[in-house]
Amino acid sequence: MNAAKRLQIFERLKAQNPHPTTELEYDTPFQLLIAVLLSAQATDVGVNKATRVLFKVAPTPDKMLTLGEEGVADYIKTIGLFRTKAKNTVATCRMLLELHGGEVPQQREALEALPGVGRKTANVVLNTAFGQPTIAVDTHIFRVANRTRIAPGKDVREVEDKLLRFVPVEYKLDAHHWLILHGRYVCKARKPECERCVIADLCEYPAKPL
Repeated sequence: MNAAKRLQIFERLKAQNPHPTTELEYDTPFQLLIAVLLSAQATDVGVNKATRVLFKVAPTPDKMLTLGEEGVADYIKTIGLFRTKAKNTVATCRMLLELHGGEVPQQREALEALPGVGRKTANVVLNTAFGQPTIAVDTHIFRVANRTRIAPGKDVREVEDKLLRFVPVEYKLDAHHWLILHGRYVCKARKPECERCVIADLCEYPAKPL
């Protein structure tokens, strides 16, 4: 795909949704970090349902730590892998308090050192909480990048690197949100809804029914 076509794609995605953001609910960088940590192999809807109650009781690292693993687990038991996530949440809160004064660090290395936080989670937090032009590649973005040929790659890191290289600089900050929402609601895994896609004529998906 050439640069001119990529530019058009992001122009249209922006026109359709000028101010995209995550569908996870949060008030602080800490709450975003925990919500993203909980969202692995879970839906944003399911995470939000749990955190609406959890964050009222434990909105900060110290209060979350006070709950302990069992306490956190009780609030998130509707989410997949909840026991492991409860353990990682409490351990992360302990590290935030001991190493970062209770604040979420703004450096990738420090974020990725937290229990349960990988590159994708770090990218979401850096982008959404701190306005850094990172791109977190999940299954939706991986599919859209490969299917449209915006940034094809054999694994998530290759797709991430290509997106960072190919996405026009003025669209880089919001690219993650546009692509994930497009994959979630239009360019779906089983049956992409090409008939209502705003970039269908620019997409290079060979099997599109148009």
